[in-house]
Amino acid sequence: MVDIQSIFSIKDEVEFEKKALEVFHFQRDNCLVYKEYVRILNKPEPTCIEEIPFLPISFFRTRKIITHDKKTEIIFKSSGTTDSERSQHFLADIELYKTSFLKSYEQFIGKPEEQVILALLPNYVEQGDSSLVFMVEDLIKKTATDLSGFVLNSIKEVQKRYRAAIKANKKCVIIGVSYALLDLAETGSDFSQACVIETGGMKGRRRELIKEELHAILKQGLNLNFVMSEYGMTELLSQAYSQKEGLFQTPKWMKILIRDVYDPLTFEEEGKLGGVNIIDLANLYSCSFIATDDLGRKYADYFTISGRMDNSILRGCNLLV
Repeated sequence: MVDIQSIFSIKDEVEFEKKALEVFHFQRDNCLVYKEYVRILNKPEPTCIEEIPFLPISFFRTRKIITHDKKTEIIFKSSGTTDSERSQHFLADIELYKTSFLKSYEQFIGKPEEQVILALLPNYVEQGDSSLVFMVEDLIKKTATDLSGFVLNSIKEVQKRYRAAIKANKKCVIIGVSYALLDLAETGSDFSQACVIETGGMKGRRRELIKEELHAILKQGLNLNFVMSEYGMTELLSQAYSQKEGLFQTPKWMKILIRDVYDPLTFEEEGKLGGVNIIDLANLYSCSFIATDDLGRKYADYFTISGRMDNSILRGCNLLV
């Protein structure tokens, strides 16, 4: 059994690799879907993290991925138009998720107790079963102020609460999907003292924009020096955050590797574009080693996201499955 607290006390690369291999052996033996995947690839005994098999993220849409001895406490679902298109994450320990997202948030954003948090996540709230909504709702509760909350369709309410937060000498954090933040930016209001975090996604409400264009519009419309981003997904229990220029950093128990898009078992050199593989050790009771459909680049201390793989690349990668 893996000691949960040891996951969140990792200090360096040596400790990370040791813990990652320990988690791999635990999941290889106890998560039946992953166990079968490892067997098919015939890689049961990796000696380093690069040799660990990464499960394609599409498995979360078709299989129940959870260690066999655990009961499901809650099911999170990704956004999508039909249930058949939505990934499902079966969580065996909701407190583990709470610990992970709080530690990441405090590291990169600050203590919620000292903040006012305004959430502009209408589509996630409407669809339900969202891990993002669960996270933000818990962070809002920790602020212990009525100024914090989900503000779905009232821009005037966002403006009012923002001004009240500044008057109360509180840090105001506005976290929202791209199209909701664009709606806010179009008012031309001054949010220069806010910490604005976009979570991506037009969700069919607006034309898709590249990240640089989106942030340029938001900075001008909200009078900001920079816009932050949150990188997370239903299939993970941890988040990465970018402070400026889309340069994401991870907590110590999370790591990004970049794979060759046409040879999923080979990894790219620093700075080269490729498929994003994620190690999330907080994902203890499902799978910590996931090959996503995102494209990105990895550098020494940060990574960038360049978009999603197109269908031709995905078909090539799916040959592995």
